[in-house]
Amino acid sequence: MKPNLSLTVDPKVAHTFEKYPPHILPKMLLLRALILETAADLPTVSSLEETLKWGEPSYITPKGSTLRMDWKEKAPEQYALYFKCTSKIVPTIKEVFGDTFEYEKDRALLFPTGKNIPKDAVKTCIGFALRYHEVKHLPLLGWEIGDAGLKMEDEG
Repeated sequence: MKPNLSLTVDPKVAHTFEKYPPHILPKMLLLRALILETAADLPTVSSLEETLKWGEPSYITPKGSTLRMDWKEKAPEQYALYFKCTSKIVPTIKEVFGDTFEYEKDRALLFPTGKNIPKDAVKTCIGFALRYHEVKHLPLLGWEIGDAGLKMEDEG
């Protein structure tokens, strides 16, 4: 992880996290941690902004597409990671990961509250969003699937 990731945090985000029910809060904090870890691990990401969009914790990089996450009372058995629905991100995730995830059309990954999430796969999906404008022209948003598994095209 690079120590020089510039993180800008809107203090209102903390208040939003405080409103989640006790059994949901750790799940939302885990998603947040995965976003921060992924941003720090990506060599081309130097800054990340944590803010609120539509009242939901949201994350954006200068060359990325906004990520949002939330849990809603109207669907208490799940929480979600949202992507821009007009991007290639969720269609690419579907192609790469298939039924690893539940989806809400081309806009979100849905996570059942009673199950653990596949952390490495989620971090890959987060990486798709954080680097989106750098890689949107590449097949599979810059990832290759080979005998050794999934890797970025520029990795050895």
